Amino acid sequence: MSGSAGAEASALSTDNLSTVDRMLGVMRRPRPTFEAVVRWPRAAGLLVILFAVYFLASAALFATDVGRQALVDQWENTAIAFGQPVDDTRYAEFQRLSGQALPYAAGTALLRGPVAAVALALVIFAWFTAARGGRASYRQVLAVVATASTILMVRHLVAAPASYVRETTASATTLAGLITVVDQASPVARFLSLIDLFVVWWVIVLAVGIAVLYQRRTREVAVLLLGVYAAVALVLTAVMAVLAASN
Repeated sequence: MSGSAGAEASALSTDNLSTVDRMLGVMRRPRPTFEAVVRWPRAAGLLVILFAVYFLASAALFATDVGRQALVDQWENTAIAFGQPVDDTRYAEFQRLSGQALPYAAGTALLRGPVAAVALALVIFAWFTAARGGRASYRQVLAVVATASTILMVRHLVAAPASYVRETTASATTLAGLITVVDQASPVARFLSLIDLFVVWWVIVLAVGIAVLYQRRTREVAVLLLGVYAAVALVLTAVMAVLAASN
């Protein structure tokens, strides 16, 4: 590292960064950004921004006929994937519910943003601090998780207009979307549809934050988190296969 680059990283790690600086920094220089986050842990502003972005992007999409139809198709595909038949009556119910897209956008924004960050921070705190004797406060963990969630917010900002153009809420950045030679109804395709490149990026960035917070090796934490992500995807794939086979 050059002298100027080293000075820049040092300054970044010791400055009390603004919320916007944290959001930009975690995408460009995650380690020095997380060093600043750990030193001055703040999460409230980020959580509000996460909720607002999730809500506004979804509300804009679902305000259109294309977005509401994509939402209906999403509900139908999810029901079928988990072995639940969708007849004309249930499809009509999906269409009726799509008229309540604004409350749906608010609810999912709350769950995907603040609620998910708080819950994940509790899990990380319980594992690394309470169970394994790490020295970090819950406030620090939440600040790290909220900052890393910037990556998922960017994913949502990309997904909303892409969903309108493609007329589907299915992510264009999953492995299933990139590997089209696989039978889309097969368990392999379902597994690949659960592996999203933005989520992989987020997991790696989160691993950097946890490594900084608990003074661990980034590779060790990244392997653990990616393994959990893959395991969850495998379990969901297996559940969908079993439910589909039983109907």
